Amino acid sequence: MKKLYLNAGRFDAIFNDLKDSFNGDLTLNHSEYHLAIKTKWAKGTITGVCLDNKMSHLSFDLVLNQDVSVSIESFQSAPIFFAYCENGGLGHSFGTNGEKKSLKKNQSGILSNTSVINSVLFLESHKRIQFSLIGVPTKGLAENQNAEMISQLKRRFLNESGNYFYTGTNSLKIAQKWQELKTLPQQGIVRNLLKKLILKEIIEMEIAQHSYNYIRTFEPILNLAVKQINEIKRISNLNITEVINAAGLAGRNYLPRIFKEKYHLSYKPYNQKLVS
Repeated sequence: MKKLYLNAGRFDAIFNDLKDSFNGDLTLNHSEYHLAIKTKWAKGTITGVCLDNKMSHLSFDLVLNQDVSVSIESFQSAPIFFAYCENGGLGHSFGTNGEKKSLKKNQSGILSNTSVINSVLFLESHKRIQFSLIGVPTKGLAENQNAEMISQLKRRFLNESGNYFYTGTNSLKIAQKWQELKTLPQQGIVRNLLKKLILKEIIEMEIAQHSYNYIRTFEPILNLAVKQINEIKRISNLNITEVINAAGLAGRNYLPRIFKEKYHLSYKPYNQKLVS
């Protein structure tokens, strides 16, 4: 496996690193970078642009003759990355020995890393790999622009551990937006303005999809909690002894003995009304 390292820094520095790593030819046109690669071990292109709101977009279209890992340092701007795999597959782990997760064809994912551990991308050989990344900084200048969206991103996709990776279900609407982004015919300023609008739409759709999945995940727990609350309300006029007696269980000394044997607690404080 060929191992590459990418230092976090300015956008131009990132492309200079990619140029050196892949030994490609780098050109710049209307703030958009284009790296053409044609070597014994890699062929294809990497393109990217950093817009005026510091949101960035990178697109990879590669065929490799050997497996490649790309270790990426954590960015000071704490960006959240939205990924889409159009073809092939993409692996990821936090650190070389971390748990490896995959992004499959037509699947989207979300990644954030504010820890000191590098993010590692794994690219398979002898397959055409096409994937794109949107980077949205959550620190620095970006906080003064799109403040509401940045706030939502922080709540959803940053956690205390500093590492977050989420793979979403296939979404036709999100896939269509990625294709729309790929086929923009315009050039220069107009192209970048349209790109900014589409990138924002993709992010808003990802937030909505993630929020829906998040609620759906916890729905059974919420339903159970509601049932428990309703049951408590139903018997709230009874104390524990009355509930036991109503159920036809053993005598009055049974419950105190179980409390003492099982929980090593005195029964008296719990034999009160559940709702005063």
